[in-house]
Amino acid sequence: MPIAFREILYSNLNGCQQEAYNFQKLSGVLADFGFITIPLSNDWNGADFLAQLPDGITFLKVQLKSRLTFAKKYCGKQLHVCFRDSGGGSDSWYMYDHDELLEQVPKIKESETWRLGKPYHFPTLSQDLKDLLKPYLIPRLSPVRSVGVEGI
Repeated sequence: MPIAFREILYSNLNGCQQEAYNFQKLSGVLADFGFITIPLSNDWNGADFLAQLPDGITFLKVQLKSRLTFAKKYCGKQLHVCFRDSGGGSDSWYMYDHDELLEQVPKIKESETWRLGKPYHFPTLSQDLKDLLKPYLIPRLSPVRSVGVEGI
């Protein structure tokens, strides 16, 4: 019996399902650049998953978030944060070194939220933040690519 494929509504998923969904979507995006992703069953040093290139050298610890986020607990852990921005129909993925980008936004460390040890996040991205994030944007590849298949 054929499988009945039905599109799901992201908003109908619970938090754990949304995180799994985002991990799968991001894994597909990163695969286009040669990354292999390895999910972790619990946050290891702040990471939700590992992203590895076949070069045997590049190995990233990645925290998956729903928005641009900074947290004291991520500091000093050589952690990358990845999030999807669907605002304004852009549907863009960003991956940034947490500590590197934090240094570029000094007002965060001066905030009451930061002093209280709470995560600092941005529900939407202003144009200034988008400009700041430009170097961390994961480029979009063309959805149509020729793939050579031998023997067909």
